Amino acid sequence: MEVMRKWVQVIFFFLTNGYWNFPVTKAIYKGPLKVVCSPGLNCYSCPAATTYCPIGALQQLFTGVRMSIETGQLYIGLYVIGSMGVIGGFVGRMVCGWACPFGLFQELLHKIPSPKFNIWPFLRYFKYGLLIFMVILLPLFAIDEFGTGDPWFCKYFCPAGTLEAGIPMIFLQPALRANLGWIFSLKVFILVFFIIWAVFASRPFCRTSCPLGAFYALFSRVKLVKLGLDHNNCNHCGACHDVCPMGVRFNESPDDMECISCMSCTKVCKRDAIRLEIGGLSVSGQQKEPKSNPI
Repeated sequence: MEVMRKWVQVIFFFLTNGYWNFPVTKAIYKGPLKVVCSPGLNCYSCPAATTYCPIGALQQLFTGVRMSIETGQLYIGLYVIGSMGVIGGFVGRMVCGWACPFGLFQELLHKIPSPKFNIWPFLRYFKYGLLIFMVILLPLFAIDEFGTGDPWFCKYFCPAGTLEAGIPMIFLQPALRANLGWIFSLKVFILVFFIIWAVFASRPFCRTSCPLGAFYALFSRVKLVKLGLDHNNCNHCGACHDVCPMGVRFNESPDDMECISCMSCTKVCKRDAIRLEIGGLSVSGQQKEPKSNPI
Protein backbone atom coordinates (compact mmCIF):
# COMPACT_ATOMS: atom_id res chain seq x y z
CA MET A 1 0.00 0.00 0.00
CA GLU A 2 2.88 2.38 0.73
CA VAL A 3 4.25 1.85 -2.79
CA MET A 4 0.80 2.57 -4.23
CA ARG A 5 0.52 5.74 -2.14
CA LYS A 6 3.86 7.01 -3.39
CA TRP A 7 2.79 6.40 -6.99
CA VAL A 8 -0.46 8.27 -6.39
CA GLN A 9 1.49 11.18 -4.88
CA VAL A 10 3.77 11.31 -7.93
CA ILE A 11 0.82 11.11 -10.32
CA PHE A 12 -0.97 13.96 -8.57
CA PHE A 13 2.24 16.00 -8.64
CA PHE A 14 2.43 15.73 -12.42
CA LEU A 15 -1.32 16.19 -12.90
CA THR A 16 -1.29 19.47 -11.00
CA ASN A 17 2.12 20.55 -12.35
CA GLY A 18 1.99 19.43 -15.96
CA TYR A 19 3.00 22.59 -17.79
CA TRP A 20 6.61 21.88 -18.70
CA ASN A 21 6.91 24.52 -21.40
CA PHE A 22 7.69 27.20 -18.81
CA PRO A 23 11.49 27.21 -19.46
CA VAL A 24 10.61 28.48 -22.94
CA THR A 25 7.73 30.84 -22.12
CA LYS A 26 9.31 31.97 -18.81
CA ALA A 27 5.78 32.58 -17.53
CA ILE A 28 3.09 30.78 -15.58
CA TYR A 29 0.42 28.72 -17.28
CA LYS A 30 -2.91 30.57 -17.78
CA GLY A 31 -4.76 28.08 -19.95
CA PRO A 32 -8.23 26.56 -19.48
CA LEU A 33 -7.13 24.06 -16.82
CA LYS A 34 -6.33 26.94 -14.46
CA VAL A 35 -9.99 27.01 -13.39
CA VAL A 36 -9.60 23.54 -11.82
CA CYS A 37 -9.15 23.38 -8.05
CA SER A 38 -6.08 21.43 -6.98
CA PRO A 39 -6.90 19.12 -4.06
CA GLY A 40 -3.59 19.85 -2.31
CA LEU A 41 -1.51 22.92 -1.58
CA ASN A 42 -0.12 23.85 -4.99
CA CYS A 43 0.74 27.48 -5.76
CA TYR A 44 -1.14 29.14 -8.63
CA SER A 45 2.03 31.05 -9.56
CA CYS A 46 4.22 27.98 -9.85
CA PRO A 47 5.39 28.08 -13.48
CA ALA A 48 4.52 24.39 -13.94
CA ALA A 49 1.12 24.52 -12.20
CA THR A 50 -1.90 23.69 -14.36
CA THR A 51 -4.41 24.18 -11.51
CA TYR A 52 -5.05 26.76 -8.82
CA CYS A 53 -4.40 26.50 -5.09
CA PRO A 54 -7.60 26.29 -3.03
CA ILE A 55 -6.18 28.37 -0.17
CA GLY A 56 -4.93 31.07 -2.54
CA ALA A 57 -8.30 31.15 -4.30
CA LEU A 58 -10.15 31.28 -0.98
CA GLN A 59 -8.14 34.33 0.04
CA GLN A 60 -8.83 36.01 -3.29
CA LEU A 61 -12.52 35.36 -2.74
CA PHE A 62 -12.47 37.14 0.63
CA THR A 63 -10.34 40.04 -0.63
CA GLY A 64 -13.12 41.07 -3.01
CA VAL A 65 -16.19 40.45 -0.84
CA ARG A 66 -16.23 43.91 0.73
CA MET A 67 -15.91 45.68 -2.62
CA SER A 68 -18.69 43.55 -4.11
CA ILE A 69 -21.03 44.40 -1.25
CA GLU A 70 -20.18 48.12 -1.18
CA THR A 71 -20.63 48.50 -4.92
CA GLY A 72 -23.95 46.67 -4.81
CA GLN A 73 -22.83 43.90 -7.16
CA LEU A 74 -23.43 41.20 -4.52
CA TYR A 75 -21.27 38.86 -6.57
CA ILE A 76 -19.60 36.35 -4.28
CA GLY A 77 -18.23 33.25 -5.99
CA LEU A 78 -18.89 30.02 -4.09
CA TYR A 79 -17.17 27.69 -6.57
CA VAL A 80 -13.97 27.67 -4.51
CA ILE A 81 -15.66 26.87 -1.21
CA GLY A 82 -17.88 24.33 -2.95
CA SER A 83 -14.91 22.55 -4.53
CA MET A 84 -13.07 22.41 -1.21
CA GLY A 85 -16.23 21.23 0.54
CA VAL A 86 -16.80 18.40 -1.95
CA ILE A 87 -13.18 17.23 -1.60
CA GLY A 88 -13.36 17.49 2.18
CA GLY A 89 -16.68 15.64 2.33
CA PHE A 90 -15.34 12.76 0.26
CA VAL A 91 -11.82 12.22 1.60
CA GLY A 92 -10.98 14.96 4.15
CA ARG A 93 -7.29 15.05 5.05
CA MET A 94 -6.60 11.98 2.94
CA VAL A 95 -5.62 14.65 0.39
CA CYS A 96 -2.65 15.54 2.59
CA GLY A 97 -1.35 11.97 2.56
CA TRP A 98 -2.07 11.10 -1.05
CA ALA A 99 -2.31 14.20 -3.27
CA CYS A 100 -0.40 17.17 -1.80
CA PRO A 101 2.98 17.95 -3.45
CA PHE A 102 4.28 19.78 -0.38
CA GLY A 103 3.36 16.81 1.79
CA LEU A 104 5.40 14.55 -0.49
CA PHE A 105 8.31 17.01 -0.31
CA GLN A 106 8.29 16.84 3.50
CA GLU A 107 8.17 13.04 3.48
CA LEU A 108 11.25 12.89 1.25
CA LEU A 109 13.09 15.31 3.54
CA HIS A 110 12.26 13.17 6.56
CA LYS A 111 14.03 10.19 4.97
CA ILE A 112 17.37 12.01 5.33
CA PRO A 113 19.30 10.20 8.10
CA SER A 114 19.18 12.29 11.29
CA PRO A 115 17.93 12.17 14.87
CA LYS A 116 14.11 12.22 14.84
CA PHE A 117 11.97 14.21 17.26
CA ASN A 118 8.28 14.48 18.07
CA ILE A 119 6.23 17.65 17.65
CA TRP A 120 4.49 19.13 20.69
CA PRO A 121 0.79 18.22 20.33
CA PHE A 122 -0.50 21.71 21.17
CA LEU A 123 1.22 23.11 18.04
CA ARG A 124 -1.47 21.42 15.92
CA TYR A 125 -3.86 24.25 16.79
CA PHE A 126 -1.66 26.93 15.19
CA LYS A 127 -2.89 26.01 11.70
CA TYR A 128 -6.49 26.75 12.68
CA GLY A 129 -5.40 30.21 13.75
CA LEU A 130 -3.73 30.73 10.37
CA LEU A 131 -6.91 29.58 8.62
CA ILE A 132 -9.13 31.93 10.62
CA PHE A 133 -6.93 35.01 10.69
CA MET A 134 -4.60 34.96 7.65
CA VAL A 135 -6.93 33.21 5.18
CA ILE A 136 -10.33 34.58 6.21
CA LEU A 137 -10.39 37.57 8.58
CA LEU A 138 -7.41 39.64 7.40
CA PRO A 139 -8.25 39.41 3.66
CA LEU A 140 -11.85 40.25 4.53
CA PHE A 141 -11.34 43.17 6.93
CA ALA A 142 -7.78 44.55 6.43
CA ILE A 143 -8.61 46.45 3.25
CA ASP A 144 -6.92 49.30 1.39
CA GLU A 145 -8.37 52.57 0.16
CA PHE A 146 -9.89 50.77 -2.82
CA GLY A 147 -11.82 48.35 -0.60
CA THR A 148 -9.77 45.24 -1.38
CA GLY A 149 -7.61 43.10 0.89
CA ASP A 150 -4.41 41.12 0.53
CA PRO A 151 -3.90 37.34 0.35
CA TRP A 152 -2.06 37.40 3.67
CA PHE A 153 -1.11 33.74 3.94
CA CYS A 154 0.23 33.55 0.39
CA LYS A 155 1.97 36.91 0.59
CA TYR A 156 3.62 36.67 4.00
CA PHE A 157 3.86 33.02 5.03
CA CYS A 158 3.30 30.14 2.61
CA PRO A 159 6.56 28.13 2.22
CA ALA A 160 5.04 26.02 -0.56
CA GLY A 161 4.50 29.15 -2.64
CA THR A 162 8.07 30.29 -2.04
CA LEU A 163 9.45 26.91 -3.11
CA GLU A 164 7.16 26.36 -6.10
CA ALA A 165 6.72 29.92 -7.39
CA GLY A 166 8.85 32.58 -5.73
CA ILE A 167 12.28 31.03 -6.19
CA PRO A 168 11.68 29.58 -9.70
CA MET A 169 10.24 32.85 -11.02
CA ILE A 170 13.24 34.97 -10.01
CA PHE A 171 15.40 32.62 -12.08
CA LEU A 172 13.01 32.63 -15.03
CA GLN A 173 12.55 36.41 -14.91
CA PRO A 174 15.76 38.02 -13.53
CA ALA A 175 14.13 41.47 -13.70
CA LEU A 176 12.01 40.48 -10.68
CA ARG A 177 15.11 40.42 -8.47
CA ALA A 178 15.16 44.22 -8.36
CA ASN A 179 11.83 44.16 -6.50
CA LEU A 180 12.84 41.65 -3.85
CA GLY A 181 12.51 43.00 -0.33
CA TRP A 182 11.97 41.99 3.25
CA ILE A 183 8.81 40.02 2.46
CA PHE A 184 10.69 37.65 0.17
CA SER A 185 13.49 37.33 2.74
CA LEU A 186 10.91 36.50 5.42
CA LYS A 187 9.31 33.82 3.25
CA VAL A 188 12.67 32.27 2.37
CA PHE A 189 13.45 32.13 6.09
CA ILE A 190 10.11 30.39 6.76
CA LEU A 191 10.78 27.91 3.94
CA VAL A 192 14.28 27.08 5.21
CA PHE A 193 12.87 26.72 8.74
CA PHE A 194 10.32 24.12 7.63
CA ILE A 195 12.83 22.31 5.40
CA ILE A 196 15.21 21.84 8.32
CA TRP A 197 12.36 20.94 10.67
CA ALA A 198 11.06 18.32 8.21
CA VAL A 199 14.39 16.51 8.33
CA PHE A 200 14.10 16.04 12.08
CA ALA A 201 10.32 15.74 12.52
CA SER A 202 7.59 14.22 10.38
CA ARG A 203 5.47 16.63 8.29
CA PRO A 204 5.88 19.72 10.52
CA PHE A 205 4.12 22.10 8.14
CA CYS A 206 1.14 19.75 7.72
CA ARG A 207 0.85 19.27 11.46
CA THR A 208 1.31 22.85 12.63
CA SER A 209 0.78 25.41 9.88
CA CYS A 210 -1.23 24.25 6.87
CA PRO A 211 -4.61 26.04 6.68
CA LEU A 212 -5.77 23.68 3.94
CA GLY A 213 -5.15 20.73 6.24
CA ALA A 214 -7.06 22.61 8.94
CA PHE A 215 -10.01 23.06 6.58
CA TYR A 216 -10.08 19.40 5.53
CA ALA A 217 -9.75 18.35 9.17
CA LEU A 218 -13.21 19.82 9.85
CA PHE A 219 -14.65 16.88 7.89
CA SER A 220 -12.92 14.17 9.93
CA ARG A 221 -16.16 12.77 11.36
CA VAL A 222 -18.34 13.02 8.26
CA LYS A 223 -16.05 12.23 5.31
CA LEU A 224 -17.05 9.36 3.05
CA VAL A 225 -13.63 7.67 2.79
CA LYS A 226 -11.84 7.11 6.08
CA LEU A 227 -10.01 4.62 8.26
CA GLY A 228 -12.19 2.69 10.68
CA LEU A 229 -11.34 0.82 13.87
CA ASP A 230 -12.68 -2.61 14.80
CA HIS A 231 -12.77 -2.31 18.58
CA ASN A 232 -13.33 -6.07 18.97
CA ASN A 233 -10.05 -6.91 17.23
CA CYS A 234 -7.95 -4.10 18.73
CA ASN A 235 -5.87 -5.13 21.74
CA HIS A 236 -4.41 -1.62 22.27
CA CYS A 237 -0.84 -2.76 21.59
CA GLY A 238 0.13 0.75 20.46
CA ALA A 239 1.85 -0.35 17.24
CA CYS A 240 -0.15 2.23 15.29
CA HIS A 241 1.25 5.02 17.50
CA ASP A 242 4.84 4.42 16.47
CA VAL A 243 4.34 4.57 12.68
CA CYS A 244 1.88 7.46 12.31
CA PRO A 245 3.55 10.42 10.54
CA MET A 246 1.00 12.78 12.11
CA GLY A 247 1.38 11.64 15.71
CA VAL A 248 -2.13 10.14 15.85
CA ARG A 249 -2.95 7.43 18.42
CA PHE A 250 -5.48 5.79 16.15
CA ASN A 251 -6.82 3.18 18.57
CA GLU A 252 -7.59 5.98 21.04
CA SER A 253 -9.10 8.47 18.57
CA PRO A 254 -10.17 6.91 15.23
CA ASP A 255 -11.71 10.19 14.06
CA ASP A 256 -8.67 12.28 14.98
CA MET A 257 -8.58 15.47 12.93
CA GLU A 258 -4.88 14.95 12.24
CA CYS A 259 -5.30 11.60 10.46
CA ILE A 260 -4.31 11.77 6.78
CA SER A 261 -5.35 8.16 6.01
CA CYS A 262 -1.86 7.25 4.82
CA MET A 263 -2.58 3.67 5.99
CA SER A 264 0.80 3.20 7.66
CA CYS A 265 -1.07 1.94 10.72
CA THR A 266 -2.86 -0.77 8.73
CA LYS A 267 0.48 -2.28 7.76
CA VAL A 268 1.64 -2.81 11.35
CA CYS A 269 -1.68 -3.87 12.87
CA LYS A 270 -1.36 -7.64 13.42
CA ARG A 271 -5.04 -8.09 14.24
CA ASP A 272 -6.55 -6.37 11.22
CA ALA A 273 -8.29 -3.86 13.47
CA ILE A 274 -7.78 -0.86 11.17
CA ARG A 275 -9.41 -0.81 7.76
CA LEU A 276 -10.20 1.55 4.93
CA GLU A 277 -13.93 2.30 4.81
CA ILE A 278 -16.15 3.93 2.21
CA GLY A 279 -19.48 5.05 3.58
CA GLY A 280 -18.97 2.87 6.64
CA LEU A 281 -18.30 -0.29 4.60
CA SER A 282 -14.88 -1.92 4.86
CA VAL A 283 -12.97 -2.23 1.57
CA SER A 284 -9.70 -3.59 2.98
CA GLY A 285 -8.74 -6.41 5.27
CA GLN A 286 -10.75 -9.46 6.23
CA GLN A 287 -12.84 -10.09 9.27
CA LYS A 288 -10.99 -11.94 11.97
CA GLU A 289 -12.23 -13.32 15.25
CA PRO A 290 -10.63 -11.56 18.21
CA LYS A 291 -7.94 -13.66 19.77
CA SER A 292 -8.23 -14.58 23.42
CA ASN A 293 -5.20 -14.39 25.64
CA PRO A 294 -3.83 -17.77 26.71
CA ILE A 295 -4.36 -18.60 30.35
